[in-house]
Amino acid sequence: MIGNPEKDIDMDGRATNPWNLCTVKQVEELKALIKVLPIWSSGIIIAVSISQHSFPVLQARVMNRDLIPGGLKIPAGSFGVFTMITLTIWVATYDQIIVPLLSKFTKRSRGFSLKERMGTGLAISCVATAVAAMVESKRRAAAIRQGLGDEPHGMVHMSAMWLVPQYSLIGLAEGLNAIGQIEFYYSQFPKSMASIGVALFALGMAVGNLVSSLIVGTVDKLTSKGGKQSWVSNNLNMGHYDYYYWILTILSVINVFYYLICCWDFGSSDNKNKIVWDEEEGTEDELELELGDHAKGVASPIVFTH
Repeated sequence: MIGNPEKDIDMDGRATNPWNLCTVKQVEELKALIKVLPIWSSGIIIAVSISQHSFPVLQARVMNRDLIPGGLKIPAGSFGVFTMITLTIWVATYDQIIVPLLSKFTKRSRGFSLKERMGTGLAISCVATAVAAMVESKRRAAAIRQGLGDEPHGMVHMSAMWLVPQYSLIGLAEGLNAIGQIEFYYSQFPKSMASIGVALFALGMAVGNLVSSLIVGTVDKLTSKGGKQSWVSNNLNMGHYDYYYWILTILSVINVFYYLICCWDFGSSDNKNKIVWDEEEGTEDELELELGDHAKGVASPIVFTH
């Protein structure tokens, strides 16, 4: 609390030293940010799954990429378009078609809640990495069967369209989790912190890329000990990228349970009792009214923390 109004507060009613006294708005914004950090951290592993761009490209390069037999080929680096197509279709149809159908069962106007959408996205990412592991296992077995074990650039007689399901599942997982994350942050922050909500999502993706690099480096170091062939070897046919995808699947499954714990600890995201923090929306009297008993007897909306 304010110890000495003459020293702590200037003529305009502001703190003379902002490092010693914080407004109610600043305190509540910090509390809101800290509260969402556990749920934010659950988005790191799905960011790892979404960031798997290079390995599927290496797979597609040695697979049959004919869109039309003997005709048009899909470039290996263009298979990511299936992720974008799935994401676009999901975003376009969710509000118009899926929500009305879901609302009949959930009895909620928005169908899934934001936390349910994020959790469903995490669960689908587990399926996506498991499918990627199975497809790579099938591709590797076909390459060895065709005598291409020592020929990393040899063309495997297997359609690259086998890669489409994992791309589509990742797009669906991203459409559910990523968009759900951003909307969740918007629902928990005041308008003045809207940009922080977007920044949190971008930060999660950046951390996910770093974690992905760390996982690849660790797997390469541990599996290549003793002169053994690394699971993430440059030669896909001699490596075991399927094992690498299974590692991601296990991490994703663990992450789902971690997310459930975070949701349980977070509690309800209902904003009926949300404090009005924005200066343009709440005056001192309104803040006292919103805060109820906690604000009674406080002569100024400024509080502090040592």
